[in-house]
Amino acid sequence: MFTKVGIVGTGLVGGSLGQALKKKRLARSVVGTSRLPRSVARARALKAIDAGSTGLDILAGCDLIILATPVETIIAQMDKIKRIIRGDCIVIDVASTKEKVVAQANKRFARFVGCHPLAGSEKRGIDCARPELFKNAPCIITPVKETDRAALAEVIRLWKALGSTPVILDPRAHDLTLAFMSHLPHVIAFALTAATPGKYFTLAPQSYRDITRIASSNSGLWDDIFATNKKNILNSIDIFLTHVNSMRSALKKNDFRALNRIMRSAQQKRRLFP
Repeated sequence: MFTKVGIVGTGLVGGSLGQALKKKRLARSVVGTSRLPRSVARARALKAIDAGSTGLDILAGCDLIILATPVETIIAQMDKIKRIIRGDCIVIDVASTKEKVVAQANKRFARFVGCHPLAGSEKRGIDCARPELFKNAPCIITPVKETDRAALAEVIRLWKALGSTPVILDPRAHDLTLAFMSHLPHVIAFALTAATPGKYFTLAPQSYRDITRIASSNSGLWDDIFATNKKNILNSIDIFLTHVNSMRSALKKNDFRALNRIMRSAQQKRRLFP
């Protein structure tokens, strides 16, 4: 499918993509970059890349570039990457927010297509990479009017070949949707864990472990997510707090009928899940 693929950021997602590309023979060669020499060495040892470097020059000659670092790092590296790669190279990202990165990338790359595979984990690093990470997972693709249609078709084929289900959304709709479906749940998990006295953790039931699992996520990555989707996340928090306050008010008033109505409404809504 591709002759040479370059992955910028050989962590969990980047490393899993490298392993999947190689396992499915979707690229003749895969190269990768990381700021840490150890990560480059581990990516090679785990067969995520064929060659690696802590610099970007290794990306020369690629016909596909995958940007798999946090959003602000992606943006900071764009100009240098543009000087290294060919003009006809397809460039995609896998960032968790889209509006900012798509706007900046479209100014620099003629064949950029924004992507976000919904297949991450609270774990991090190349040692947690696995080629099956994207199997049966949705991948949101965020084309805009400037998007090269041939590149878009190629990227859709790529994600299908990786086992993902492509879903088309514009960048704004992506960020609004993910504020509720991913970013708010992380806020809740972080806040709940912070609010719980540590002395109680030895008694944590599975339900508590399930709801707080994602509080183990990389805080550095989430700094970028919060900064680049701030307005939508604040809106989702406000809406969530409205519902929390309704439950708090009903409980404070001993209005268990109202509390039960709120819970039943949530239960019915939860059944709408596909």
